Amino acid sequence: MLKLRPAAALLALSAAVLASVPALADEPRYNQVSLRAEVDKEVARDLMEVTLYTEAQDRDPGKLAAQVSEALNKAIGQARQVKEVEVRQGSRNSSPIYDDKGQKITGWRERAEIRLESADFTALSKLTGELLTDLKMGGMEFSISSPTRKTSEDALLKDAVAAFKARAQLVTEAMGGQGYKVVSLNLNTSGYPQPYLRSPAPMMMKADRAEASVTPDIEAGTSKVTVAADGVIEVQIP
Repeated sequence: MLKLRPAAALLALSAAVLASVPALADEPRYNQVSLRAEVDKEVARDLMEVTLYTEAQDRDPGKLAAQVSEALNKAIGQARQVKEVEVRQGSRNSSPIYDDKGQKITGWRERAEIRLESADFTALSKLTGELLTDLKMGGMEFSISSPTRKTSEDALLKDAVAAFKARAQLVTEAMGGQGYKVVSLNLNTSGYPQPYLRSPAPMMMKADRAEASVTPDIEAGTSKVTVAADGVIEVQIP
């Protein structure tokens, strides 16, 4: 069996390494780049929510609770007659009223809410005006309904991918690359658009009769829906 001396073995190894250098030089080199592309769209708020409440005070907590319940039940019963409107109870709480020294309880104050929600602004606006003869308005909000949001996001997904691919191509050309491959890609929404709060203060009265119900002035507006494409590409450098 032929044995190589240490010097001969080292020479043979060096020759093998040098022989492999041209092969490595011919292989493409990849450089990873993180990219982000966003697309957005203004979507009309199509869901309206109104919070109404009744509030009273009395020395007798039992009478007070009965009085508040009566007003609340009356409003709920009236609201349930409008099929286009979804009705649910909101918060209800009571608190003591103290004398001037803050030591003795002289009475109780209680407040109870109902919340009305509908995509039919006309129906909910009319109902709100009728209920405001007995109740007070706690707030009015406008938002995008879940079906509308999903439809908008689905439409933006294709645009987000196209925007990501366009940006990846620009980066590839800027780096002098021959092409790229996608390593990872994540599609995310920017979160649910925040509800638009409409102050209950501005109201307009019907001019035909002073005793007419008060009708809120409706301005729903729009919210921006955003879809972002975050990912990593590998650019092939010749």
